[in-house]
Amino acid sequence: MDTIGPPRKREELLDWLQLIRTDSVGPITFFGLLRRYGNARAALAALPALAARGRTQVTIAPRPAIEAEDAQLRSFGGRWLAVGDPAYPAPLAAIVDPPPVLAVKGEGALFARPMLAIVGARNASAAGRRFAETLARDLGNAGFAVVSGLARGIDTAAHHGALATGTVAALAGGIDIPYPAANAELQAEIARRGTLVAEMPFGLEPRALNFPRRNRLIAGLAKGVIVVEAALKSGSLITARQALDQGREVFAVPGAPADPRARGTNDLIRQGAWLVESADDVIAALGRPAPTPPPVRPATPAPPVDTAPPAEPRSGSESNAQASEIYSLLSQTPTDIDELVRHAHLTPATVLTILLGLELAGRIVRHPGGRVSLTDVPA
Repeated sequence: MDTIGPPRKREELLDWLQLIRTDSVGPITFFGLLRRYGNARAALAALPALAARGRTQVTIAPRPAIEAEDAQLRSFGGRWLAVGDPAYPAPLAAIVDPPPVLAVKGEGALFARPMLAIVGARNASAAGRRFAETLARDLGNAGFAVVSGLARGIDTAAHHGALATGTVAALAGGIDIPYPAANAELQAEIARRGTLVAEMPFGLEPRALNFPRRNRLIAGLAKGVIVVEAALKSGSLITARQALDQGREVFAVPGAPADPRARGTNDLIRQGAWLVESADDVIAALGRPAPTPPPVRPATPAPPVDTAPPAEPRSGSESNAQASEIYSLLSQTPTDIDELVRHAHLTPATVLTILLGLELAGRIVRHPGGRVSLTDVPA
């Protein structure tokens, strides 16, 4: 089966960046477009007509801005990793929506080591921070790299504990933006001794809507996620849920029932998460890594090229009727795309094209397992 490999030339990499930086194009849409059109440049050329079919407009990222971002990252001392590149983290490439392109600065060899995530409350207790730092140090000495999100509290403690053995910071904004400001020195130290990774554009300040995407990176990089102190409604529990969706192990540190910061972790244990009182509990569940880092894994194949001939162009009224039919089959409950194909009596290629248009128009949401649903707010 034909596959889409990573970009081999700078111009191809810039095409990838321009496509993923285009409004309404997320990772799943990105790879859907590559499957449909074979390469990023052809997908960019097809986007305006595709958006028109969804009765919307699309603003393609300006090429000069993409070239400037590339130059800025290189001047910063960073580099790009694209899906399919041998150095791209293999566990992250295996999730349903891997970032097509990552900005990376620091020691890339850490991606070849098994990673564990340690996350938790920003307003963590002193005991919680001490435990997270000790846990990270012990896991690092056992051979794991430790990944976290560079937030205050537990994240900061975990990074400090693993600095000597290897730590990865997944950022919610641009790779060059210190966030929070109090962690600017730690972020610079991780760039020197560990690895920084980001999927957001260079220079972008972190925004609230980007933190769940950052949490998905943390979970996707790791073999398991360890939660140390978390309220019932917290970003750390979002990371834990994403880890479960990605087939990762979830661990939680128990806490005093009267402490609100323990309610989330205690609830995770109640739901079946591994209970953690020391690094030995994690190692017993996952095994001890090999004493020497394994070689970089071979390239992960990207989604296959759709080699079927393009469908014959249809009249506007017929295309609109098909889009309306697909839209009428959808609801807020996620539906399998195969089910849409069966009920609409359309070819899979036609249904996928209609869904891409609806996604670009902001009318549908993608879910793991090839499912889609209507957005909460009607377009």
